Amino acid sequence: MLDQQQIYDLVMAYGPKVSRGRSIRQIIADGDIPRLKGCSIREGKVSDSVFSDTLLTNDGKPIRLMFRNNRISTHDVNRGAIPFKDQVLAVNHNHMLNLVRPVLGSSEFSIPSLMPTSTVIPAENLNLILIENVLRLYMAESSTKTSLYQHWRVAKDEGKESLNYAGHKLDMRDLNPNGVLPYLLDTPSTKDEIDQTVDPKYLIDNCFCTSEQYIQIRSASFMAFGLVSGYLATKNMVLVDTKTEHGINSLGSIVSADELYTMDSSRFWKTDDSGNIVKTDGKPVSFSKEFARGMVEQRLQLFTDEQANRIAARYIEGLQYLTGEPFEPDFRERDDRIIDSTNLILDALL
Repeated sequence: MLDQQQIYDLVMAYGPKVSRGRSIRQIIADGDIPRLKGCSIREGKVSDSVFSDTLLTNDGKPIRLMFRNNRISTHDVNRGAIPFKDQVLAVNHNHMLNLVRPVLGSSEFSIPSLMPTSTVIPAENLNLILIENVLRLYMAESSTKTSLYQHWRVAKDEGKESLNYAGHKLDMRDLNPNGVLPYLLDTPSTKDEIDQTVDPKYLIDNCFCTSEQYIQIRSASFMAFGLVSGYLATKNMVLVDTKTEHGINSLGSIVSADELYTMDSSRFWKTDDSGNIVKTDGKPVSFSKEFARGMVEQRLQLFTDEQANRIAARYIEGLQYLTGEPFEPDFRERDDRIIDSTNLILDALL
């Protein structure tokens, strides 16, 4: 396992090299992946998607290629690039997917020879269900407006005895900052440029999904949350909350559509051997994007190189806790990694 100094030295020495490269849009425009010429490109916060009506597997399934990048977004603002973040989250996702795939399903195609650090995700192009499925077991202190913690602060300031949040009526006496909740809460949100936490009834009444679809997503997600929590207990960690996305595949099944249980989509807190949450300066030791959110002091702030390196080191440290294995990065330049992975995928699927 790499210790903290070795991790930081790794980030400083190789971070600029592995982060440097063109966008997937430019790589395709330059003709370096000819089979993707003419495909549609959709740029997201932390990944870009490529798809086309004619990009099909050899048995007719529509393909969506998702390209992870190093961008980090907090409070709906892009704060810049974090060295190795794309590779860390790739390994993180692949490790957790193996655990929950039997429960949540997956849109991903299995490409046996694809490296765990590959930042290209080969998936079926789903009919997406446009909600973010958010589960919470703790009321984590958070600066995001949609968080339970921020709603609790408002209710506390107003002297309320109870709080209504995403269809749950919660007694204020049961809520404490960074404390465990009375039960595992499903708190879905709309999926848009600015997410909005809503009651499940709102999603059904406004045709985001049917009642049956929501029940299936919630039930499967509760089961997956339990599986992951049991696994993390062996790693001296707890799962605080998580966000998953879902869609309908060509067989009509609801499956997971994006990354699962990564440090961008979930919060993990460190525990001691007795299961108590480890704290520093009164705050839980967290492996999640919340570490980066805590560095934001201004609305449109970009992270400095020093801040980006510290965030990168925390991601790598968290990955090693999650997997119990040392981080083994691919040191090739980003363009080479993307082109090689994409061609490997296309050779296997087309």
